[in-house]
Amino acid sequence: MKRYLPFIIVAAVGLLTLGSGIVLYRAKRPPTLTASTGRSEGRQTDNSSMHIRGHADAPVTLEEFGDFQCPPCGVLAGPIKQLETEYDPHLRVIFHHFPLITHQHAREAACAAEAAGLQGRFWEMHDLLYREQAVWSKAADARQLFNSFAGTLKLNVDRFKKDMESDEVKARVAADQEHGVSLGVQNTPTIFLNNRALEPTSLNPGNIRAAVDAAVKAKPST
Repeated sequence: MKRYLPFIIVAAVGLLTLGSGIVLYRAKRPPTLTASTGRSEGRQTDNSSMHIRGHADAPVTLEEFGDFQCPPCGVLAGPIKQLETEYDPHLRVIFHHFPLITHQHAREAACAAEAAGLQGRFWEMHDLLYREQAVWSKAADARQLFNSFAGTLKLNVDRFKKDMESDEVKARVAADQEHGVSLGVQNTPTIFLNNRALEPTSLNPGNIRAAVDAAVKAKPST
């Protein structure tokens, strides 16, 4: 038995090294995304349950997991909206909440967007939150500013305040985040183009525009 012990040790070390390599490889791979046909479990599975801007049958889909208090997300918000206009009707955009715990007001901002959405103004609040990010993200009482944004958008402010605290709104935000985690999302912004994750180092307006342009040319409308 002693004669074979060195060979057993070498074999065990080899298997351990191989297993570690596989785990490391999987950890480094970008997340993959299947077609977005609905929210995670417990939610509706039709497109009406998601936040989509653009034609439902557009050949190219840009899907973002974002945090309203995330500065890089704020930088990309305007350029992505511009792409929606320029590539209409070939591009649709889907937004999912992924508030980071490191951002004090991010989850509350996500609830504000969802509460606005219950009155048909999700995208208007989405745009306003990013446009005014530098203001509310540093405020001691961000809720007061969110209420004023609701007034600016001519929402029923009393209903907006109640909806922000509702289980339905909180569940919507949580469902988005759980969906992101299931796909391997860890940071914001995370962007998928036709179900393929864009490299984090490529997430700037110029590179995203080039990727969308290439996707549109590769998949013309039928």
